[in-house]
Amino acid sequence: MAASPSWDVGQYRKFEDERTRPALDLIGRIPAVEPQLIIDLGCGSGQITDLLARRWPDARVFGVDSSPAMLAAARRRESRVVWEEGDIADWTPERPVGLLFSNAALQWLDGHTTLFPRLFDFLTPGGVLAVQMPLNQEAPSHRAMGEAAAAGSWADRLLPRVRHAPVADPAVYYDLLAPRARFVDLWETTYLHVMPDLDAIIEWVKGTGLRPLLEALGDAAERDAFLADYRARLAGAYRPQPDGRVLFPFRRLFLLACR
Repeated sequence: MAASPSWDVGQYRKFEDERTRPALDLIGRIPAVEPQLIIDLGCGSGQITDLLARRWPDARVFGVDSSPAMLAAARRRESRVVWEEGDIADWTPERPVGLLFSNAALQWLDGHTTLFPRLFDFLTPGGVLAVQMPLNQEAPSHRAMGEAAAAGSWADRLLPRVRHAPVADPAVYYDLLAPRARFVDLWETTYLHVMPDLDAIIEWVKGTGLRPLLEALGDAAERDAFLADYRARLAGAYRPQPDGRVLFPFRRLFLLACR
């Protein structure tokens, strides 16, 4: 399994509305089911898990995450959700699951060819696997991570942490799940986030993809040098609009599979 970053809840929440929208879009496409048990894998600070609990008020709802910081934030919520610390890579439910939900978490794990069938097999008959993952690895914001990681004295520390292709082509997931599922629904959406400036894009990725790289750098001066290199690589790709704002296209993959 790839090493996931330790999470800074405040940094991640800087763009909470934009990060929540794909989860809402995924929830809106879940078919009419009445699950008795709902699990949110990679629940983070719990905002989306609470939405699941409100939509299905009769279900038992659990949020699972490997980050103590995120779970501490989730437990401060007024919620009926049960929060549990666990690693998705070896997580197993106590009984079959009616809705297994994961928003922007599974891209941190390797081995999707075994992971997705394993998760699907945890479903009850009629149960649903609902997943959203960033599919933005070819975007300048993500390509520049690898380029900047390779360009400095830090290369030996950073290159092993670069996630070059964490999410496969959508057809791979169809081929994995279609033989098992009653139906599979796959779609992509590219969100055009309107950012105040280029530095806002950097703040966005500091909360996710850049975080494991920044953690590996030894001191503030080295982090500043890396970020300056990274920013220079982004400047040509994300040019300001006439009003000074910058468009940040972000592609995401959505998957629904019903047993």
